[in-house]
Amino acid sequence: MQKTRIGRVVSDKMSKTRVVAVERAFRHPRYARVIKRTSRFKAHDERNESHVGDRVLIIETRPLSKDKRWRIKEILERVS
Repeated sequence: MQKTRIGRVVSDKMSKTRVVAVERAFRHPRYARVIKRTSRFKAHDERNESHVGDRVLIIETRPLSKDKRWRIKEILERVS
């Protein structure tokens, strides 16, 4: 089973690669405060379809390069 994440494209400056920021919220174990953390993943976009601000679904895949381990499966919401 491959992992999937939903995030926003924060960079489209590379060819066929997008940087996707995935935000998660969790409760601090001691202080019970909700904390947000952001992870940035490099994802493969074969046809350069996604752009900055788009909401995308990324799926885990085999290593495609030194940093790329994810692929954009679909664009959920486009920014015009």
